[in-house]
Amino acid sequence: MTQRNGISGTSDRILHSEASKVFQQANGMDHEKIQEADDCELEERGQEGGRRVSVAVTGAVEAPDGGWGWMVLVATILVLALTLAFPSCVGIFYTDLQNEFHATNSETSWVPSIMTSALHAGGPFCSMLVEKLGCRATIMLGGVLSGLGMAASSFTQSITELYITAGVITGLGFCFSFQPAVTILGHYFVRRRVFANAMSSTGTALGLCALPVLGNYLHTEYGWRGSFLILGAVLLNCCVCGAVMRPLQPKRHRGQPLMNHGPPPPDENSESKKKGRARTIWSSMLAFLSKHMAFNQFCNNLRYRVYSIGITWTMLGFVVPLVYLVPYATANDMEPSQAAYLLSILGIVNIVVRPPFGIVFNMPWFKGRHVYVFSAALLVNGLSNSICCIGPSFHVLLAYVVIYGLSMSVVGSLMFTVLMDVVEMSCFPSALGLLAVMESVTLLIGPPLAGILVDRTGHYFHVFFACSAVVASSAVFLMVSFCWLDKKERKALNQVKPPTAPDPAAPTIDIVPGCQYSSVSTEGDKDKASANGAEYITSV
Repeated sequence: MTQRNGISGTSDRILHSEASKVFQQANGMDHEKIQEADDCELEERGQEGGRRVSVAVTGAVEAPDGGWGWMVLVATILVLALTLAFPSCVGIFYTDLQNEFHATNSETSWVPSIMTSALHAGGPFCSMLVEKLGCRATIMLGGVLSGLGMAASSFTQSITELYITAGVITGLGFCFSFQPAVTILGHYFVRRRVFANAMSSTGTALGLCALPVLGNYLHTEYGWRGSFLILGAVLLNCCVCGAVMRPLQPKRHRGQPLMNHGPPPPDENSESKKKGRARTIWSSMLAFLSKHMAFNQFCNNLRYRVYSIGITWTMLGFVVPLVYLVPYATANDMEPSQAAYLLSILGIVNIVVRPPFGIVFNMPWFKGRHVYVFSAALLVNGLSNSICCIGPSFHVLLAYVVIYGLSMSVVGSLMFTVLMDVVEMSCFPSALGLLAVMESVTLLIGPPLAGILVDRTGHYFHVFFACSAVVASSAVFLMVSFCWLDKKERKALNQVKPPTAPDPAAPTIDIVPGCQYSSVSTEGDKDKASANGAEYITSV
C-alpha cells in the first residue's frame, strides 16, 4: 500500500509538472525564462539564510566575505595604487614638460586633466567590455592599454601628441582596470563591505606614497622620457592583478555580463519591420543608456541624484591641489626632492589612517550615517586648502598635507560605500558609470581653469583659495540635502501611524497591504526590505 501511494504521489507530481509546462507554454513562456525570472527574483531579495546573496554572471552566489576575496582585495589595492594615484604624480614632470614643449601652465595642465577625465568618462565603454569579456579580461586589457600609452608618451614630439598618448590612451586603460576591480570587490564582500572598501581605498594612498618617490628617482636618473617608458612597464602589473580576480561563478553562457537581469534584447529584425530604421536606432540607444548608465536611477532616485550632483561639483577642485602642490613648492625655491616628499607624506598618512577608519565606520552605529561623516570630512578637506595660503615653507605645507590626508582618508574610505548605500548593488555598475561620466566633465576642466588662474595672476595660492571654496560648498550642499531628505521621509512615516489598539470586531488576519509598522529591525530585515523595493530610511 505504501509503495502504491508513493507511485500515485509521484504520478500526481508528474501530471502537475506537465500541466504547469502546458500552462507556461500557453502564456508564451518557456522554462528557461521562468528560471531567469526566479534567478532575478532571488537576486532582488538579496537574502538566503539570513545573509546577502550576490549575483555573479547569471546565478545567485553567496558572497564569501573572505577566502579568495582577500586576494581580490589585495589585487584591488594594487590596481587603485597604479591607476587613481598616477595622475597626481605627473606634477613631478610638470616643469620639464613646460620647458620641453614651450607650453603654458594651462596647456601643460591638460595632460593630467585629460588622463583623469578619461579615467572616469570611459565608464560606459568599460561596462560594455565587462559584458562581453568579464571583469578579469577587462582589467588585464586596461593594464596593457595604460602601459602602451605611457610607453608611447616617451616618444612624443608635441604637447598635442602627449594629450593623446598619456591623456586619452593611458586614461582609458586606467578606467578599464579601475572600475571592474571596484565592482567585483562589491560582490566578494557584503557583510564586511565597508571595511573592504576602506582597505581598497588605501591603494590610492599607497600609490601617492610610492609613485612620487619612484617618479622623482626616475626623473633624476633617466629624465622625463625614460621615466615615462619605465612607468609604462610598471603599469603592466595591472594585468597580474586582473588575473587574480576570478568570477564568483563560472559563466553558463559566453558573453553574459557580470550582472544581467534585464529583459531580453528585442528582435532587431522584427523591430525594423514594424518601425523605421531611425526609430530602431533610437530605441537601441535608449536601451544602451538605460543598461550602462543609470539615467532611471538619476531621474527616480532622489538620493542618487543629490549625491551625484554633489560629487560632480566636488571634483572640480578636489584633485587640483594634488596637481599643483609640487609646482607651488618648487616655484617658491623648495628643492624638488622635498616637494615630492610632500606627496609621499600624504600617502603615508592615508595608509596609516584608512584601515582604522574602515574598522570604525563598519560599526553598527554608523549604519545610515555614512553620508554625514563623508560630508563632514569633505568640508574639512576643502577648508584645509586655505592653509597653503599662509606661506610656501616646508613646515606649513607639511601641516597642510597631514590635515588634507586625514580628511582625504575619510572621503576615500566612504565614497563608494555611500554610493552602495544610495543604490542597490544590482544597479551599482551603471550608477558608477553615470557618476564617473559626470565627474569627468569637472575633472577635465578643473586643472586647466586653475592653470588659467595661475597664468593671469602669477601666483599659485589663488588656486588653493578657489579649491577651498568649491569643495567646502559641495560638502555643505550634500549635508543639507541629505538632512532635508531624511526629515522629509521621517515626516512621511509619522503621518502613517498604526492603530493604538486593534478593533476586536475586525479579524486579526486582515492586514492592509502597504501599511507600515514599527519594529526592531535586524540586519536581515533591512536587507529584505531594501531588496523588495521598500526604501530603507536612514536616521541622523
